[in-house]
Amino acid sequence: MAHRLDTVEGRGRLKARRSPYWQRVSTGCHVGFRKLDSGSDGTWLAQAYDAATQKQTRRSLGSFGSSPSHLRFNAAKKAAEAWFEHLGRGGSVDTLTVREACEEYVASVRMNGRESTAADIAARFKRRIYSEKIAGIDLPKLTRRHVETWRLNLTTTPVVINPHAKKPRTRVRASSSINRDMAALRAALNLAHDNGAVTSDMAWRVALRRIENADRSRDAYLDRAQRGSLIANAPPDLALFLQGLSVIPLRPGALAALKAASFEKRLSVLTIGKDKSGGDRRIKLPKQTSTFFGAQARGKLPSAPLLARADGKPWDKDSWKKPVKAAARAAGLSDNITAYAMRHSTITDLVTGGLDLLMVAQVSGTSVDMIEKHYGHLRANLAVAALAALTL
Repeated sequence: MAHRLDTVEGRGRLKARRSPYWQRVSTGCHVGFRKLDSGSDGTWLAQAYDAATQKQTRRSLGSFGSSPSHLRFNAAKKAAEAWFEHLGRGGSVDTLTVREACEEYVASVRMNGRESTAADIAARFKRRIYSEKIAGIDLPKLTRRHVETWRLNLTTTPVVINPHAKKPRTRVRASSSINRDMAALRAALNLAHDNGAVTSDMAWRVALRRIENADRSRDAYLDRAQRGSLIANAPPDLALFLQGLSVIPLRPGALAALKAASFEKRLSVLTIGKDKSGGDRRIKLPKQTSTFFGAQARGKLPSAPLLARADGKPWDKDSWKKPVKAAARAAGLSDNITAYAMRHSTITDLVTGGLDLLMVAQVSGTSVDMIEKHYGHLRANLAVAALAALTL
């Protein structure tokens, strides 16, 4: 016997039961209505037949209780048809929320052996995604407006400095930081798209485009004399840390994470174990650089920081930030000098010195694409010199 689900009167005649009532939408596709008791709004479902597996697939659509009674069938039918279309495009039967997509991405990064990167991304999602409304949205229902609203909140919410202070200060979120948060979400959504959890990337393709020219702080170049002046005006413990950054182009965080055991004196090799590049990498050091790191490792337990603060604790961005700026002021340098400026400066010298970009990328722990993007223009003078040598 056919049952009318598209009218309030028809649904009112239905007897309460656990088994859903079904109404055909198209071949193999049905909208269902489950009425467990006479006083409830009921629950709507969708059911699709897969000819390949010869099995029925169901999905709960909800009650649509916020819609007027006479519009609930149309709302359920619209939601069901969107799901049927998703399946027809090869979409996954299982529906992921944005949060679940983020969690799956973190797990994927971790499975690839990039534990430190996975931890950083997981912390980023915890701060920027999981407490937001976007986290609970099913991927097939995610719209560009959802993503743009999230981005606007991310951009306009100030960063709290020293939140435990009596009068915490705030600052505008840096564009480079916004780019990193968007990149993490974009990567998670792209993976979900690749896995069939959603069949279109239109919701985020434009909304999560990176902010151009967001990394201008890398333009703070210090020549050898300026680097020496910065080191000379720093406290002794910070001076050693800055000297380490001046002899090898590591990220400050990667240098701070090194242990005494990271340096192998016999081989003059430094093993970098914590960096954005993922797995460990080993760098063969020249004699003077090896002597410097050997002096820092001498007499220390293997697990001790290779370059420590005066109190023996490892460096971190909160402990080096202000002292670096103070040293820069004392040296008469720009206020925008950071510890990262040392890395930028050493990479610049390697590139302009003619070192192959692949080698620069390997030593600094980044990709050739990134080196070409930020430093490729510095090769122009080398090209001019090479062309000049061709002159007869």
